[in-house]
Amino acid sequence: MNLFRKQIVRLLNLTALCLMATAANSAERYMTATHFLIPAGPGGGWDGTARGFGDAMRRSGIVEDVSFENLSGGGGGRAIARFIKTAKTQQNTLLISSTPMVVRSLQKIFPQSFRDLVPIASVIADYSAFVVASDSEISNFSDAVMLFKQSPRSLKVAGGSVRGSTDHFVFARAIELAGGNPRQVVYIPYDGGGKAMAGILSGETQVLSTGMSEAISMSRAGKVRIIAITAPKRLPEVPEIPTLTEQGHDLVFANWRGFFAVKGLPQATYTSMQNTIAAVVKSEEFEQVRARNGWSRFHQSGEAFYQFLEQQEEEIGTLMRNLGFLKSSVK
Repeated sequence: MNLFRKQIVRLLNLTALCLMATAANSAERYMTATHFLIPAGPGGGWDGTARGFGDAMRRSGIVEDVSFENLSGGGGGRAIARFIKTAKTQQNTLLISSTPMVVRSLQKIFPQSFRDLVPIASVIADYSAFVVASDSEISNFSDAVMLFKQSPRSLKVAGGSVRGSTDHFVFARAIELAGGNPRQVVYIPYDGGGKAMAGILSGETQVLSTGMSEAISMSRAGKVRIIAITAPKRLPEVPEIPTLTEQGHDLVFANWRGFFAVKGLPQATYTSMQNTIAAVVKSEEFEQVRARNGWSRFHQSGEAFYQFLEQQEEEIGTLMRNLGFLKSSVK
């Protein structure tokens, strides 16, 4: 699927621009304290990335005063709304978000978009993963497709976010590539990745569509199996996990995760945020977290990050309209 391959190439080009900008600002100070606002409950990709990044920030000594806050609701919209409303008290706060911010804004699930915040930097890309319980009869994606074609309602798909989200449309697109009707996918939304994982373990659903990092620890513990990931090739950290492409379905997709600040802060504050994130990304402590979770590096900053978000909004909007998740009039 060329759409996502082209985006990955753009990521690499934009990353080079970010590194140049970071070098120019290297004389600026780092943040003295960092508060992470996580717009979902515990156990999901936002939570794991923010806490992993914050832990690396603290252990590396770059910022010692690090705190976290979970605020779920509205597909992330509740946290964004409060973030903007309380902007005067958020000088040290970084809101974590990812591709769903673009998706949910397009869907009008909440009225805000990335344009209502200041994009600071992205840090990682997490490939999508399709996951089943360890005792499931589904051994690969072809088995899931066969079950779906026999009876779409016999294959309930869990996701840690709302209908039409990345968890939903990535699986729907995979089904479409396999010759199925993406609009017949029975998607069960949960409030966060932890609850979605519980759904497949209890048998309430048969497949979980999620970020690979949200499933890797449970996979290593033998509680679930990852039957496919949307990477272009097998990842060196998890060489045993097959890609969707090698199973005959050319779908490559990576979900970025990054940080945002409120508007109205001094430029020096934004610069210190960007430099702090850049320093953490380069640290050995973060490399340990990244490798453990199977994340891919995707660090871009400031204007390059903003341009990427604009491009992704256009491309994902087109894809979602083609799959029937957006009306043609929505832009």
